[in-house]
Amino acid sequence: MARGFIVKRGSSYRVMVSYTDDYGKRVQVTGTATSSPKAEKLKTALLSEIDKGNYVKSSKLSVKAYLTQWVDDYVTPNLSPNTAETYRFIAKKHIIPALGDVALSKLRPQLVQSLYSEKLKSGLSHATVQKIHNILHKCLENAVRTGLIMRNPLVGVDCPKVQRREMTTMNETDIHLLLDYAQSSPYYSLFYTLIFTGLRRGEALALKWGDVDLLLLKASINKSLSYLNIPKDGSRILLKAPKTAKSRRFISITPSNAIVLREYHETTDRKRQSIGLPPLTDNDFVFCTFNDGNPYLPNSITHAWIKLTRRCGLPGKRLHDCRHSYASLLLRQNVHPSVVANQLGHASVRTTLDIYSHSIPALQEAAAMKFDDIVIGKQA
Repeated sequence: MARGFIVKRGSSYRVMVSYTDDYGKRVQVTGTATSSPKAEKLKTALLSEIDKGNYVKSSKLSVKAYLTQWVDDYVTPNLSPNTAETYRFIAKKHIIPALGDVALSKLRPQLVQSLYSEKLKSGLSHATVQKIHNILHKCLENAVRTGLIMRNPLVGVDCPKVQRREMTTMNETDIHLLLDYAQSSPYYSLFYTLIFTGLRRGEALALKWGDVDLLLLKASINKSLSYLNIPKDGSRILLKAPKTAKSRRFISITPSNAIVLREYHETTDRKRQSIGLPPLTDNDFVFCTFNDGNPYLPNSITHAWIKLTRRCGLPGKRLHDCRHSYASLLLRQNVHPSVVANQLGHASVRTTLDIYSHSIPALQEAAAMKFDDIVIGKQA
Protein backbone atom coordinates (compact mmCIF):
# COMPACT_ATOMS: atom_id res chain seq x y z
CA MET A 1 0.00 0.00 0.00
CA ALA A 2 1.27 3.48 -0.87
CA ARG A 3 2.15 5.91 1.90
CA GLY A 4 2.68 9.67 1.63
CA PHE A 5 4.47 12.36 3.62
CA ILE A 6 4.87 16.12 3.40
CA VAL A 7 7.99 17.89 4.67
CA LYS A 8 8.34 21.68 4.76
CA ARG A 9 11.67 22.94 3.45
CA GLY A 10 12.00 26.68 3.69
CA SER A 11 9.21 28.28 1.68
CA SER A 12 8.37 25.10 -0.24
CA TYR A 13 6.82 21.74 0.62
CA ARG A 14 8.37 18.40 -0.33
CA VAL A 15 5.91 15.58 -1.10
CA MET A 16 7.17 12.00 -0.74
CA VAL A 17 5.11 8.93 -1.64
CA SER A 18 6.50 5.39 -1.41
CA TYR A 19 5.04 2.13 -2.72
CA THR A 20 6.03 -1.39 -3.75
CA ASP A 21 6.00 -2.00 -7.52
CA ASP A 22 4.97 -5.18 -9.35
CA TYR A 23 8.46 -6.63 -8.94
CA GLY A 24 8.51 -6.20 -5.15
CA LYS A 25 10.85 -3.23 -5.32
CA ARG A 26 10.26 -0.26 -3.03
CA VAL A 27 9.83 2.93 -5.07
CA GLN A 28 9.74 6.51 -3.84
CA VAL A 29 8.07 9.32 -5.76
CA THR A 30 8.78 12.95 -4.88
CA GLY A 31 7.30 16.29 -5.81
CA THR A 32 7.39 19.94 -4.78
CA ALA A 33 4.59 22.40 -4.00
CA THR A 34 4.58 26.06 -3.04
CA SER A 35 1.94 25.81 -0.29
CA SER A 36 0.53 23.29 2.17
CA PRO A 37 -2.87 22.93 0.39
CA LYS A 38 -1.13 22.36 -2.93
CA ALA A 39 1.16 19.79 -1.32
CA GLU A 40 -1.86 17.92 0.12
CA LYS A 41 -3.52 17.99 -3.28
CA LEU A 42 -0.39 16.62 -4.97
CA LYS A 43 -0.01 13.86 -2.38
CA THR A 44 -3.66 12.83 -2.76
CA ALA A 45 -3.34 12.77 -6.56
CA LEU A 46 -0.18 10.64 -6.44
CA LEU A 47 -1.68 8.18 -3.97
CA SER A 48 -4.81 7.88 -6.10
CA GLU A 49 -2.86 7.21 -9.31
CA ILE A 50 -0.67 4.62 -7.59
CA ASP A 51 -3.63 2.82 -5.98
CA LYS A 52 -5.42 2.65 -9.35
CA GLY A 53 -2.28 1.36 -11.06
CA ASN A 54 -2.20 4.39 -13.37
CA TYR A 55 0.96 6.04 -12.12
CA VAL A 56 3.81 6.21 -14.60
CA LYS A 57 7.26 7.15 -13.36
CA SER A 58 8.70 10.09 -15.27
CA SER A 59 11.21 8.94 -17.86
CA LYS A 60 14.10 10.82 -19.46
CA LEU A 61 13.55 8.88 -22.69
CA SER A 62 13.35 11.39 -25.54
CA VAL A 63 10.79 11.51 -28.33
CA LYS A 64 13.58 10.80 -30.83
CA ALA A 65 14.81 7.72 -28.99
CA TYR A 66 11.35 6.23 -28.51
CA LEU A 67 10.05 7.09 -31.98
CA THR A 68 13.13 5.53 -33.62
CA GLN A 69 12.81 2.43 -31.45
CA TRP A 70 9.08 2.14 -32.19
CA VAL A 71 9.59 2.36 -35.96
CA ASP A 72 12.35 -0.28 -35.88
CA ASP A 73 10.75 -2.70 -33.42
CA TYR A 74 7.04 -2.37 -34.16
CA VAL A 75 6.35 -0.68 -37.51
CA THR A 76 8.97 -2.45 -39.65
CA PRO A 77 8.05 -6.04 -38.65
CA ASN A 78 4.26 -5.51 -38.71
CA LEU A 79 3.44 -3.13 -41.55
CA SER A 80 4.16 -3.23 -45.28
CA PRO A 81 7.66 -2.16 -46.40
CA ASN A 82 6.33 0.94 -48.17
CA THR A 83 4.36 2.01 -45.09
CA ALA A 84 7.35 1.42 -42.82
CA GLU A 85 9.55 3.48 -45.14
CA THR A 86 6.99 6.31 -45.09
CA TYR A 87 6.87 6.25 -41.28
CA ARG A 88 10.66 6.33 -41.08
CA PHE A 89 10.96 9.21 -43.56
CA ILE A 90 8.30 11.38 -41.89
CA ALA A 91 9.77 10.73 -38.43
CA LYS A 92 13.26 11.70 -39.59
CA LYS A 93 12.22 14.62 -41.79
CA HIS A 94 9.44 16.29 -39.82
CA ILE A 95 8.99 15.01 -36.26
CA ILE A 96 12.48 14.44 -34.85
CA PRO A 97 13.97 17.84 -35.87
CA ALA A 98 11.17 19.65 -34.02
CA LEU A 99 10.35 17.38 -31.07
CA GLY A 100 13.21 14.87 -30.89
CA ASP A 101 14.98 16.40 -27.88
CA VAL A 102 11.79 16.68 -25.80
CA ALA A 103 11.42 14.07 -23.06
CA LEU A 104 8.56 11.72 -23.85
CA SER A 105 6.97 12.44 -20.48
CA LYS A 106 7.23 16.21 -21.08
CA LEU A 107 5.53 16.28 -24.48
CA ARG A 108 2.51 18.58 -24.36
CA PRO A 109 -0.34 19.30 -26.79
CA GLN A 110 0.82 22.88 -27.29
CA LEU A 111 4.20 21.72 -28.65
CA VAL A 112 2.58 19.39 -31.16
CA GLN A 113 -0.03 21.95 -32.21
CA SER A 114 2.76 24.46 -32.83
CA LEU A 115 4.56 21.89 -34.97
CA TYR A 116 1.48 21.45 -37.17
CA SER A 117 1.05 25.21 -37.56
CA GLU A 118 4.69 25.70 -38.55
CA LYS A 119 4.51 22.88 -41.10
CA LEU A 120 1.39 24.30 -42.71
CA LYS A 121 2.92 27.80 -42.83
CA SER A 122 6.02 26.37 -44.52
CA GLY A 123 3.84 25.09 -47.35
CA LEU A 124 3.51 21.44 -46.34
CA SER A 125 0.20 19.95 -47.47
CA HIS A 126 -2.63 19.16 -45.08
CA ALA A 127 -2.35 15.50 -46.09
CA THR A 128 1.31 15.32 -45.03
CA VAL A 129 0.62 17.08 -41.72
CA GLN A 130 -2.17 14.58 -41.10
CA LYS A 131 0.33 11.76 -41.71
CA ILE A 132 2.62 13.36 -39.11
CA HIS A 133 -0.30 13.43 -36.68
CA ASN A 134 -1.30 9.80 -37.32
CA ILE A 135 2.25 8.47 -36.93
CA LEU A 136 2.88 10.43 -33.74
CA HIS A 137 -0.53 9.45 -32.33
CA LYS A 138 0.09 5.71 -32.92
CA CYS A 139 3.58 5.96 -31.43
CA LEU A 140 2.31 7.67 -28.27
CA GLU A 141 -0.58 5.22 -27.92
CA ASN A 142 2.02 2.46 -27.81
CA ALA A 143 3.92 4.41 -25.16
CA VAL A 144 0.73 4.54 -23.06
CA ARG A 145 0.17 0.78 -23.44
CA THR A 146 3.73 0.01 -22.39
CA GLY A 147 3.52 2.29 -19.34
CA LEU A 148 5.98 4.96 -20.43
CA ILE A 149 3.43 7.78 -20.24
CA MET A 150 0.09 8.06 -18.46
CA ARG A 151 -1.97 9.51 -21.30
CA ASN A 152 -1.54 10.41 -24.95
CA PRO A 153 -0.94 14.19 -25.27
CA LEU A 154 -2.31 14.15 -28.83
CA VAL A 155 -5.82 13.60 -27.46
CA GLY A 156 -5.94 17.36 -26.99
CA VAL A 157 -4.52 18.25 -30.41
CA ASP A 158 -6.58 19.26 -33.44
CA CYS A 159 -5.49 17.36 -36.53
CA PRO A 160 -5.58 19.36 -39.79
CA LYS A 161 -8.34 18.24 -42.13
CA VAL A 162 -7.19 16.99 -45.50
CA GLN A 163 -8.24 19.16 -48.39
CA ARG A 164 -9.27 16.69 -51.06
CA ARG A 165 -7.11 17.20 -54.13
CA GLU A 166 -8.98 17.41 -57.40
CA MET A 167 -8.00 14.64 -59.79
CA THR A 168 -5.94 15.81 -62.75
CA THR A 169 -5.87 13.97 -66.05
CA MET A 170 -4.23 14.38 -69.43
CA ASN A 171 -6.02 14.63 -72.74
CA GLU A 172 -4.83 13.27 -76.08
CA THR A 173 -2.87 16.45 -76.88
CA ASP A 174 -1.06 16.36 -73.52
CA ILE A 175 -0.11 12.72 -74.03
CA HIS A 176 1.30 13.33 -77.53
CA LEU A 177 3.29 16.30 -76.21
CA LEU A 178 4.72 14.32 -73.30
CA LEU A 179 5.73 11.39 -75.47
CA ASP A 180 7.38 13.67 -78.04
CA TYR A 181 9.55 15.19 -75.32
CA ALA A 182 10.17 11.79 -73.69
CA GLN A 183 11.65 10.14 -76.80
CA SER A 184 15.14 11.28 -75.86
CA SER A 185 14.75 9.93 -72.33
CA PRO A 186 15.96 6.48 -71.26
CA TYR A 187 12.55 6.08 -69.62
CA TYR A 188 10.53 6.58 -72.81
CA SER A 189 9.34 2.95 -73.01
CA LEU A 190 8.37 2.96 -69.34
CA PHE A 191 6.41 6.22 -69.57
CA TYR A 192 4.71 4.97 -72.73
CA THR A 193 3.70 1.75 -70.95
CA LEU A 194 2.38 3.59 -67.88
CA ILE A 195 0.24 5.85 -70.06
CA PHE A 196 -1.08 3.06 -72.30
CA THR A 197 -1.80 0.45 -69.59
CA GLY A 198 -2.75 2.37 -66.45
CA LEU A 199 -0.33 0.28 -64.39
CA ARG A 200 0.83 1.40 -60.98
CA ARG A 201 4.47 2.49 -60.86
CA GLY A 202 5.56 -0.49 -58.75
CA GLU A 203 3.69 -2.96 -60.99
CA ALA A 204 5.43 -1.69 -64.13
CA LEU A 205 8.87 -1.74 -62.51
CA ALA A 206 8.35 -5.35 -61.35
CA LEU A 207 7.61 -6.62 -64.88
CA LYS A 208 9.98 -9.21 -66.28
CA TRP A 209 10.17 -10.20 -69.93
CA GLY A 210 8.62 -13.55 -69.07
CA ASP A 211 5.50 -11.70 -67.90
CA VAL A 212 5.00 -9.99 -71.28
CA ASP A 213 3.63 -11.63 -74.44
CA LEU A 214 4.17 -9.19 -77.29
CA LEU A 215 2.50 -11.50 -79.82
CA LEU A 216 -0.73 -12.07 -77.92
CA LEU A 217 -0.62 -8.51 -76.53
CA LYS A 218 -0.95 -9.64 -72.91
CA ALA A 219 0.96 -9.06 -69.69
CA SER A 220 0.78 -10.85 -66.36
CA ILE A 221 0.76 -8.50 -63.37
CA ASN A 222 1.84 -10.60 -60.41
CA LYS A 223 4.32 -8.47 -58.44
CA SER A 224 5.02 -4.94 -57.30
CA LEU A 225 8.46 -3.43 -56.73
CA SER A 226 9.47 -1.31 -53.75
CA TYR A 227 12.76 0.26 -52.75
CA LEU A 228 13.60 0.32 -49.05
CA ASN A 229 16.26 2.36 -47.31
CA ILE A 230 16.53 0.77 -43.87
CA PRO A 231 19.41 2.04 -41.68
CA LYS A 232 19.98 -1.28 -39.93
CA ASP A 233 19.73 -3.54 -42.99
CA GLY A 234 20.84 -1.22 -45.75
CA SER A 235 19.00 -0.30 -48.96
CA ARG A 236 17.33 -3.09 -50.89
CA ILE A 237 14.82 -3.77 -53.62
CA LEU A 238 11.78 -5.76 -52.63
CA LEU A 239 9.33 -7.64 -54.84
CA LYS A 240 5.99 -8.34 -53.21
CA ALA A 241 2.46 -9.34 -54.10
CA PRO A 242 0.36 -6.61 -55.75
CA LYS A 243 -1.78 -4.22 -53.72
CA THR A 244 -4.94 -6.39 -53.59
CA ALA A 245 -6.01 -9.86 -54.69
CA LYS A 246 -7.65 -8.35 -57.79
CA SER A 247 -4.36 -6.59 -58.57
CA ARG A 248 -2.91 -9.95 -59.61
CA ARG A 249 -4.27 -10.04 -63.14
CA PHE A 250 -3.73 -10.27 -66.89
CA ILE A 251 -3.96 -7.04 -68.83
CA SER A 252 -4.16 -6.24 -72.52
CA ILE A 253 -1.38 -4.31 -74.26
CA THR A 254 -2.13 -1.99 -77.15
CA PRO A 255 -0.43 -2.76 -80.50
CA SER A 256 1.51 0.52 -80.37
CA ASN A 257 2.76 -0.29 -76.86
CA ALA A 258 3.88 -3.72 -78.09
CA ILE A 259 5.87 -2.09 -80.90
CA VAL A 260 7.57 0.28 -78.44
CA LEU A 261 8.44 -2.60 -76.08
CA ARG A 262 9.73 -4.78 -78.92
CA GLU A 263 12.06 -2.03 -80.14
CA TYR A 264 13.15 -1.38 -76.55
CA HIS A 265 13.92 -5.10 -76.08
CA GLU A 266 16.04 -5.18 -79.23
CA THR A 267 17.92 -2.02 -78.31
CA THR A 268 18.61 -3.17 -74.74
CA ASP A 269 19.69 -6.61 -75.94
CA ARG A 270 22.08 -5.08 -78.46
CA LYS A 271 23.62 -2.76 -75.85
CA ARG A 272 24.13 -5.63 -73.41
CA GLN A 273 25.86 -7.82 -75.93
CA SER A 274 28.08 -4.94 -77.07
CA ILE A 275 29.69 -4.89 -73.60
CA GLY A 276 29.98 -8.67 -73.33
CA LEU A 277 26.81 -9.41 -71.37
CA PRO A 278 24.53 -12.36 -72.22
CA PRO A 279 21.26 -11.81 -74.18
CA LEU A 280 18.10 -10.91 -72.30
CA THR A 281 16.11 -13.77 -70.77
CA ASP A 282 12.56 -14.12 -69.47
CA ASN A 283 13.90 -13.59 -65.95
CA ASP A 284 15.34 -10.14 -66.70
CA PHE A 285 13.47 -6.99 -65.66
CA VAL A 286 11.81 -5.13 -68.51
CA PHE A 287 12.67 -1.66 -67.25
CA CYS A 288 16.25 -1.73 -66.00
CA THR A 289 19.74 -0.37 -66.48
CA PHE A 290 21.12 -2.41 -69.37
CA ASN A 291 24.66 -2.76 -67.98
CA ASP A 292 23.75 -4.53 -64.73
CA GLY A 293 20.09 -5.54 -65.15
CA ASN A 294 18.98 -3.81 -61.96
CA PRO A 295 15.43 -2.41 -62.10
CA TYR A 296 14.88 1.34 -62.14
CA LEU A 297 14.33 2.82 -58.70
CA PRO A 298 10.79 4.17 -58.08
CA ASN A 299 11.88 7.60 -56.87
CA SER A 300 14.25 8.04 -59.81
CA ILE A 301 11.35 7.43 -62.18
CA THR A 302 9.16 9.96 -60.38
CA HIS A 303 11.88 12.62 -60.43
CA ALA A 304 12.49 12.01 -64.15
CA TRP A 305 8.75 12.41 -64.79
CA ILE A 306 8.62 15.72 -62.87
CA LYS A 307 11.51 17.08 -64.98
CA LEU A 308 9.79 15.90 -68.15
CA THR A 309 6.46 17.58 -67.34
CA ARG A 310 8.22 20.85 -66.52
CA ARG A 311 10.21 20.71 -69.74
CA CYS A 312 7.15 20.23 -71.94
CA GLY A 313 5.02 22.82 -70.13
CA LEU A 314 2.77 20.49 -68.12
CA PRO A 315 3.94 21.04 -64.53
CA GLY A 316 1.75 19.54 -61.86
CA LYS A 317 0.90 16.41 -63.86
CA ARG A 318 1.90 13.57 -61.54
CA LEU A 319 3.17 10.17 -62.61
CA HIS A 320 0.07 8.61 -61.05
CA ASP A 321 -2.04 10.83 -63.32
CA CYS A 322 -1.08 8.47 -66.17
CA ARG A 323 -3.32 5.94 -64.46
CA HIS A 324 -6.15 8.45 -63.96
CA SER A 325 -5.87 9.59 -67.57
CA TYR A 326 -5.95 6.03 -68.88
CA ALA A 327 -9.14 5.21 -66.99
CA SER A 328 -10.86 8.50 -67.77
CA LEU A 329 -10.18 8.30 -71.52
CA LEU A 330 -11.50 4.73 -71.74
CA LEU A 331 -14.66 5.49 -69.75
CA ARG A 332 -15.38 8.54 -71.90
CA GLN A 333 -15.33 6.21 -74.90
CA ASN A 334 -18.04 4.07 -73.22
CA VAL A 335 -15.72 1.17 -72.37
CA HIS A 336 -17.58 -0.84 -69.72
CA PRO A 337 -16.45 0.07 -66.16
CA SER A 338 -15.84 -3.61 -65.28
CA VAL A 339 -13.30 -3.86 -68.12
CA VAL A 340 -11.53 -0.73 -66.90
CA ALA A 341 -11.61 -2.04 -63.31
CA ASN A 342 -9.89 -5.25 -64.42
CA GLN A 343 -7.18 -3.35 -66.31
CA LEU A 344 -6.52 -1.14 -63.29
CA GLY A 345 -6.62 -4.01 -60.80
CA HIS A 346 -9.28 -2.42 -58.61
CA ALA A 347 -10.73 -4.58 -55.84
CA SER A 348 -14.22 -4.05 -57.31
CA VAL A 349 -15.93 -2.15 -60.08
CA ARG A 350 -17.46 0.03 -57.36
CA THR A 351 -14.01 1.48 -56.70
CA THR A 352 -13.71 2.43 -60.36
CA LEU A 353 -17.16 4.01 -60.42
CA ASP A 354 -16.54 5.94 -57.19
CA ILE A 355 -13.26 7.40 -58.46
CA TYR A 356 -14.18 8.03 -62.08
CA SER A 357 -17.95 8.66 -62.04
CA HIS A 358 -17.32 12.16 -63.44
CA SER A 359 -15.74 10.53 -66.51
CA ILE A 360 -18.89 8.66 -67.58
CA PRO A 361 -21.04 11.45 -69.06
CA ALA A 362 -22.59 9.12 -71.61
CA LEU A 363 -23.97 6.85 -68.88
CA GLN A 364 -25.23 9.85 -66.93
CA GLU A 365 -26.93 11.30 -70.02
CA ALA A 366 -28.46 7.92 -70.82
CA ALA A 367 -29.81 7.67 -67.27
CA ALA A 368 -31.40 11.11 -67.54
CA MET A 369 -33.00 10.26 -70.88
CA LYS A 370 -34.26 6.93 -69.52
CA PHE A 371 -35.96 8.62 -66.57
CA ASP A 372 -37.59 11.08 -68.94
CA ASP A 373 -38.89 8.20 -71.02
CA ILE A 374 -40.30 6.44 -67.96
CA VAL A 375 -42.14 9.42 -66.47
CA ILE A 376 -42.94 11.77 -69.35
CA GLY A 377 -43.31 9.03 -71.95
CA LYS A 378 -46.23 7.46 -70.05
CA GLN A 379 -48.12 10.76 -70.13
CA ALA A 380 -47.76 11.15 -73.85
